[in-house]
Parts: sequence; C-alpha cells; structure tokens
Amino acid sequence: MPRYSPERKAALLKKLLPPLSLSVPEVARQEGISEVTLYAWRKQAKAEGAVVSGHRKLSDDWPAEAKFAAVLETATLSEIELSEYCRRKGLYPEQVVAWRQACITGQLSAQAQRQAERAQARIDKKRIAELERELRRKDKALAETAAILVLRKKLNAYWGDDNEDS
Repeated sequence: MPRYSPERKAALLKKLLPPLSLSVPEVARQEGISEVTLYAWRKQAKAEGAVVSGHRKLSDDWPAEAKFAAVLETATLSEIELSEYCRRKGLYPEQVVAWRQACITGQLSAQAQRQAERAQARIDKKRIAELERELRRKDKALAETAAILVLRKKLNAYWGDDNEDS
C-alpha cells in the first residue's frame, strides 16, 4: 500500500473541497488513487471540521462550527458578495440567513426565549383548537351521511324497492 506525503494528500483533498468540489471517482481517475483512500481522507477532513462536499449536497449537514464560520464570513458582505460566496460554497443565501438567525436566537436571554416559546405555544394551541373544531364538524357530517344511507337502505328494504336512485 503506497504512502502519500502530507503535501500530496493536501493537494488531493483540495480538489475535493470547495471551490473545485470534484467528485471522488473523478479525482481517483485523474490521479490514479483508490477511491476508498480518497473517501477515507474526505471523511477525516470532515471530522476535522472542513467543509466537504459529499454525494449529497445537503449543506444543513454541516457541523455547527462550519455554519458559524460561514455566518461570520458573510456578516459584512453585500447581497452580491453574499451570492458569490454562496455559489463558491454550494449554499443558498437563505440558508446563511437562517443560520445567522439561529445564531442570534441562541444568544437571546432566557427570558426572551421563554417569551418566544410562550407566543409560539399560544399560536399552536389556537391552531390545534381550530383543527379539532373542524374535525368534530366533519365527524358530525360523516355520521349524518352514514345515518341517511342506513335509513335509505332500510326504507328500500321495507318497500322492496331495489332502485337506489329514488
């Protein structure tokens, strides 16, 4: 099994990482290195906190440190610069905004968090009550329809009328 120098390993990992973000099979073909080796190196880099693209493009799977770093890097950027940054990293600007909001929410005081939770609980209770009311109404309508069908069936049986259309 060949050993690779740290410089060579870093150069190959650089091809796997943004902005190039080449696929593992592509780099393996270009460099003549086993895909298994490249996958192991990529996994190790991901464990060390590097932003690594995988077969899935789910940037929400990034570790918290990488998300926080992205928020810090984009804090002073204009909208155009933010869009350019997001293209390089394989993100959407909305994700960075959501991560920024999560960072802010994490820094809220305990009292502010409780107030926000109470407000959300009130909204949730209101919605639940509305849905339960609607469910009861639909249950009543269904029971009424079932009763009408049963009565119609009994009436038809009593009169000996097989015609369901009357």
